[in-house]
Amino acid sequence: MSTATRKTSFGGIALGILGWIVALLMFFPIAWLLLTSFKTEAEAFTITPHLFFTPTLQSFETALSQGGGYWHYAWNSAVTSVVSTLFGLVLTVPAAYAMAFYPSKRTDFTLVWMVSTKFIPAVGVLIPIFLVYKNLDLLDNVWGLIALYTAMNLPIMVWMVYSYFRDIPKDLVEAADIDGASMMQTMTRVILPLAMPGLASTCLLALILAWNESFWSITMTNHSAATLAVFIASFKSAEGLFWAKMSAASVLSIAPIVVLGWFAQRQMVRGLTFGAVK
Repeated sequence: MSTATRKTSFGGIALGILGWIVALLMFFPIAWLLLTSFKTEAEAFTITPHLFFTPTLQSFETALSQGGGYWHYAWNSAVTSVVSTLFGLVLTVPAAYAMAFYPSKRTDFTLVWMVSTKFIPAVGVLIPIFLVYKNLDLLDNVWGLIALYTAMNLPIMVWMVYSYFRDIPKDLVEAADIDGASMMQTMTRVILPLAMPGLASTCLLALILAWNESFWSITMTNHSAATLAVFIASFKSAEGLFWAKMSAASVLSIAPIVVLGWFAQRQMVRGLTFGAVK
């Protein structure tokens, strides 16, 4: 075996080991959360971690009946995440289409301005938004939360879809114009079918971001529109933190989105690499 071959083999093994180490480090918090959810409160609160214990479903039973039941919060999370993603997509597609295929002198500025809004801390705009929602009677309202989630994810969605549209040759739009197709026909019959992998990955990312959002949910809701973030926070009380019950609630909260991500990972990877190879 030549020196170059040995170096290549050693480099591949080293990268493989490094990859496993990084994967284990990233998975460790989830594994520990899952273990804690099957412990009693006494076992979960001990300073010395218990790796060997008798599993119990008591924390899950308590979590499922906490504050009106798990399903109430899960339903609100599903509704706000899905509907805000759909609303965001309806607004994103025409905006990204116009900027990608009919750019103006201020297109770049508009894109930078949109993404710059993500740099603002949420707490920095809390007071004006809270006062507006209070006057409009949108506090603890599902539609109010949907509007916030849509606005929260819109800059990222526009940037992603814009980048996917930019990878599609403009010659297709010009050919459709020559054939007499309207702008709507070109967008729906020519461009959108080609960009479907990118649109799917954008929707999946927006759905995950909305599902995981906690600041606005905890701040702007109480019970009627409360999501799973409020469900988890409900296990923090004046008596302290109930680690086992909170871990069980967290497992129940992340399980649906983890399952969705597992089944949709191929579509997401395909969308994220859309246009990477010409």
